[in-house]
Amino acid sequence: MAGTPGGKTRGKSSRRRIRKARLRAMIEEATVDGYNESERITGWFTLIEQSLAVPFQTLVFGVLVTVERVDLDKADQIVAICLRGHDRQSVPILDLPLPNPPPEGAEWIEAYRQWLRHG
Repeated sequence: MAGTPGGKTRGKSSRRRIRKARLRAMIEEATVDGYNESERITGWFTLIEQSLAVPFQTLVFGVLVTVERVDLDKADQIVAICLRGHDRQSVPILDLPLPNPPPEGAEWIEAYRQWLRHG
């Protein structure tokens, strides 16, 4: 289970739900200029990249890492670039355990998750 460096755990049940009106507005903002799936994903990436306060620390598979930035990989997947010492690893943003409390801008990740689920 994921947790913060302070030892608090964070499961799926602790995700903050976004109000429907706010979610609709976020989806519109992220996808308004997207004429195909790739362009819509790029819209989400841009807003997550601009909004997510990095760096921050979190636990990935029980290992403390620093999330340095987000990126868009060759497969149009939004990933978090995580550092531990000199090692760098990309983690799909939807699989990234967030600390509690989450960093500023994390609501864009949740909106993206909901859009993919119900899109």
